[in-house]
Amino acid sequence: MKSLRVGIIGLGVGEGHIAGYQSHPDCEVVALCDFSDDKLAMAKRQYPGIRLTSKADELLHDPDIDIVSIASYDNYHYQQIVQAIENDKHIFVEKPLCLYENEAAHIRQLLQQKPALKMSSNLILRLSPRFLQLKRMITDGKLGQLFYVEGDYNYGRLHKITEGWRGKIDFYSVVYGGAVHLVDLLLWLTGDRIVEVAAYGNAIASRGKGFRYNDMVVSILKFKSGLIGKVAANFGCVYPHFHALSIYGTRATFVNGLEHATLFESRDPAQTGKKITTPYPGIEKGELIYSFVESILGRSPAEVTVEDIFQTMSVCFAIEKATHQSDSVMVTYI
Repeated sequence: MKSLRVGIIGLGVGEGHIAGYQSHPDCEVVALCDFSDDKLAMAKRQYPGIRLTSKADELLHDPDIDIVSIASYDNYHYQQIVQAIENDKHIFVEKPLCLYENEAAHIRQLLQQKPALKMSSNLILRLSPRFLQLKRMITDGKLGQLFYVEGDYNYGRLHKITEGWRGKIDFYSVVYGGAVHLVDLLLWLTGDRIVEVAAYGNAIASRGKGFRYNDMVVSILKFKSGLIGKVAANFGCVYPHFHALSIYGTRATFVNGLEHATLFESRDPAQTGKKITTPYPGIEKGELIYSFVESILGRSPAEVTVEDIFQTMSVCFAIEKATHQSDSVMVTYI
């Protein structure tokens, strides 16, 4: 069988995609793109024999490329996805899918016109061994009925938004760039649907540093089942980069901590809970790619499907909208 030929746009996080494709026997990475001369020089040293370019269009319009990985800055995603679809390419895109709701609706429309094309996104927390274990515990009923869930995306890298590209593009959202991971994780863990959100944001941590948008957003989530949730994107925190997660059920509570997770199965204050040391995050940036390729080959669904992407982004769009008004927002699913 002919190998699927891959082009990767963006060699920041996108460099991690290379190993993901190379781990699949039916893939060949044939082209890499970045507009940084330093990144291209690195790629020339590290990946000899792979074609290099500074122009994304060369990959997006190349008829010999079957798959494109889009790991460019957030503001380029929409246009590059549109070009990829128009040129009949499968797409693996870094989060977020795009920056505006109308862009997501257009992408959805284009994909519906070409159902043979596959698209997935790097919502990687689903593959963390610790969260996979948690998913099994929830499915098996070990936590009982869930009634409250919360996740905090503690970025702990303020300079990335005040000095890096995130602060220089026309619009950046810490919800789309960070909280999206926790939104997806909670949707996946609960199997529930978020119907309404309320949210507040501020920019106290980055005040006076030139960043024009909220660096902190917190949202309350109402699920269809009656479950309540909370998600925060905390980019200005003085704290390690960490995905805080607490899942409260009628039988047990799971709390993800810096050193280990803990499962509390008793209300007795003398009981300290059961330590869970399953690796976290325990995953590499390109590990979702294998299942994405398998979906292209028709062997099994991708770990993150197109429906998953649009469901998560729909909630994120509602959260961002809620930060700009004094009322809750109903989630409109794209």
